[in-house]
Amino acid sequence: MRKSSLALAIAASTLSLSFSHVAHAGFIDDSKASVEARNFYFNRDFRDGGTATSQAKSEEWAQGFLLRLESGFTDGTIGFGIDALATAGFKLDSGGGTAGSGLLVPDGSSGGSQDNYGGLGLTAKAKVSESVLKVGTLQLKNQAVGSSDSRLLPQVFRGGQIVSKEIAGLTLDGGYLEQVNNRNSSDYQDMRLNTFANSGITVSGANRANQFIFAGGNYKLTDSLTGGYYYSNLEDLYKQHSFNLVHVLPIADNQSLKSDLRYARSTDDGSSNVDNKAFGAMFTYALSGHSLGLGYQKMSGDTGFAYIGDSVDPFLVNYVQIGNFAAKDESSWQARYDFNFASIGVPGLTFMTRYLNGDNIDRGAAADGKEWERDMDIAYVVQDGTFKNLGVKWRNATMRNNFSRDIDENRLIVSYTLPLL
Repeated sequence: MRKSSLALAIAASTLSLSFSHVAHAGFIDDSKASVEARNFYFNRDFRDGGTATSQAKSEEWAQGFLLRLESGFTDGTIGFGIDALATAGFKLDSGGGTAGSGLLVPDGSSGGSQDNYGGLGLTAKAKVSESVLKVGTLQLKNQAVGSSDSRLLPQVFRGGQIVSKEIAGLTLDGGYLEQVNNRNSSDYQDMRLNTFANSGITVSGANRANQFIFAGGNYKLTDSLTGGYYYSNLEDLYKQHSFNLVHVLPIADNQSLKSDLRYARSTDDGSSNVDNKAFGAMFTYALSGHSLGLGYQKMSGDTGFAYIGDSVDPFLVNYVQIGNFAAKDESSWQARYDFNFASIGVPGLTFMTRYLNGDNIDRGAAADGKEWERDMDIAYVVQDGTFKNLGVKWRNATMRNNFSRDIDENRLIVSYTLPLL
């Protein structure tokens, strides 16, 4: 595990200033703390039954705990604060023939998973007016990079980020990342370019980087229209320009039409062959508790979509539970339906189902690739009483294609969040 002396020095300096001001009311009064217990069962069944060199299924069960601490800011022109994220994951059931779900840290010696893992992340922060600088452990969610939180413990990065909201309607966002701690890891490591199946992406030399920069933001052009742009660069591997337009058209009481348009241009940065144009559009009609969405996504260029590897969530309309539908030359469409049962008097209960179909995947000399996926989520969160914040979610997915293994998948997540402050 490699650590950056510069990042640690900045964090230590800011922490020192924070603690020297701890008596200030804002630091304490605006603080928040919570602990989340997350019980996660994962089953991925490969429908070909497995072979002598491939497992028939991936099945694991684990218990995770996440302690989140978020201070307020000290008084003064420059306010200082500190955040902390402590995580711990414990194996409940796994084996050498069923590991690899992403819930637990792989154990290379046994072919199974380690019994436990976790970590402690600290983030120093400073605030001037409506601008906030954070240095240390970061969870990010923007057009350039999205930390995944779809397993037992979340993916985090080490680096710095500044977010400014000095101008009404305008949010500016920039950052520098140097390492990643993936969702099934207890160590930080260099980042890498995702070279997923049928992406057509190749890398000359080592596929790793210890510098990812991004800068961009969003501007509310009107009450109903927001535009966004981000530039990002994974050192020596790829550069990307990402554009986004979101428009919400009110139609009548409890009715609206949301349009979400996305375009990204990705090119190489010296050590890869990345060349991709990604267009996506999602249109969602909402009526009371119902939502019906139709989406389209198209890849063009010499490769598929470029994004940081392992478990980062790419900014794509057709990135879903199993697939990203972002292979070389792939065209895909999506139909989605959501229902919020609060509209009929059952708050906390939600349902979602969607179907995606992709084709025209460039597989070189082989026949064009095609794939489809069907997802279903049903979730309930207790709204009040003794078990308030207790959540239960079942996620089911089916994936079929003509170039890889067919998959049936189920995830059952039971979580409970207890506010401490």
